[in-house]
Amino acid sequence: MEENKKVDEVLEADQVSEVEESASAEVEDPKETEAVEAEVVEEIPEETKEESDKSAEYLERLQRLMAEFDNYRKRSEKEKSDSYDFAVSNTVAELLPVIDNFERALQVESEDKNFYTGVEMIYKQLMSMLEKLHVTSIEAEGKEFDPNFHNAIMHIDDEAYGENIIAKELQKGYLYKEKVIRHSLVQVAN
Repeated sequence: MEENKKVDEVLEADQVSEVEESASAEVEDPKETEAVEAEVVEEIPEETKEESDKSAEYLERLQRLMAEFDNYRKRSEKEKSDSYDFAVSNTVAELLPVIDNFERALQVESEDKNFYTGVEMIYKQLMSMLEKLHVTSIEAEGKEFDPNFHNAIMHIDDEAYGENIIAKELQKGYLYKEKVIRHSLVQVAN
């Protein structure tokens, strides 16, 4: 904007000096010189006003375009991030039954210790991969029931537990960042 003003001032000064030179060359009478200078002074503000209006309009258009582009860039980044999160959460949701089967396999005693150790290593590797993707399991057993994270499929009356306390977790639930991928299936007491 400052550059526009400087350019306008330089152009204005050049125009004024050209008009003054031509007016002084043509008119030799001092009264006529004053009249010509008065006309020149009246013409310059109109041109300057038009030019400043145009420059203000161009500046406003530029600022609007810059704001629109900035909004577009932010919206694009958010959509890109959301689509990535959606893809990761869907992929993890497809892997959860496999992880459940590994957990069931680890609960069963095996006569072949090497086989059991191999299954355990694969399970740990899967869980570390989920950890790197920011997938965490939902804590359930012994916690208070929260419908945002838990899905109660059984109810028991047991004085050992407080009211709305989860007595048993039947299936693990998982979170991706702060989004629930799968709710925990739980048994709630009292």
